Amino acid sequence: MERAVRAAEQALIEYEIAVETFRVEVENFSRLHHQKLGPMYARLDELDALIAEARAERSGDPEDRRKADEARARVMPMPGVEELFHGWMDGDGLFPEASAMLTDQQVRPPQRVRPSEEARKLYRELARKAHPDLAQEDAERARREEFITRVNAAYARGDEALLRELAEEWAAGPVPKERQPSPAEELYARLEWLAQRKEMLGAVARELEESAIGSMLRLAPDDPDKLLEEIAEQLLADVAAREAELAELKA
Repeated sequence: MERAVRAAEQALIEYEIAVETFRVEVENFSRLHHQKLGPMYARLDELDALIAEARAERSGDPEDRRKADEARARVMPMPGVEELFHGWMDGDGLFPEASAMLTDQQVRPPQRVRPSEEARKLYRELARKAHPDLAQEDAERARREEFITRVNAAYARGDEALLRELAEEWAAGPVPKERQPSPAEELYARLEWLAQRKEMLGAVARELEESAIGSMLRLAPDDPDKLLEEIAEQLLADVAAREAELAELKA
């Protein structure tokens, strides 16, 4: 029974690592998708509204006017001041990127937060060694949970240097006590908890996979940048086609 519990624990840890890795990849791809393609989607919505309004003006048909109003309603409204500067300034003032935009200087491209292979390796090793589910005492579990929280944050930022520091910190820390045999009823309860935890993680994984960004990412897991480039090319073609249609309607 103890062997079965330990095997289930290790399997759960590996599954958690896989789910967390995919979650970070989805978040990073979502950020890049929004930064690179967001303006194109906004331009398409604006062109659709302009085309619908031009048709309504030309035809005078109430149905065309209704469709034009619906198209205009789908266009994202102009953000307020706070929303507009969210992420561009803090208590010390404007970030360098915002200052560059206001002074017509070259703006740095958005930072790409994609963990390197070495960062992924370090993360997996730390997650396996320091996972809270390996703790037998509340104090040790709390220590591990606090440590893993810092590991997850460093991995989400792709901070390889910090992950190395955390690896050294863990290596220098107290050695966990060797697992002691537990009563059979506690082992059964432990197996049940592990099964429930895996079921919960399975739901998280399915939600990620079925999300729009997750579905896109699964189309090109090894080269998401190329997928973004292909989508951008298609969107640019769509924008050009809409602009040509609008010009024809206004001619």
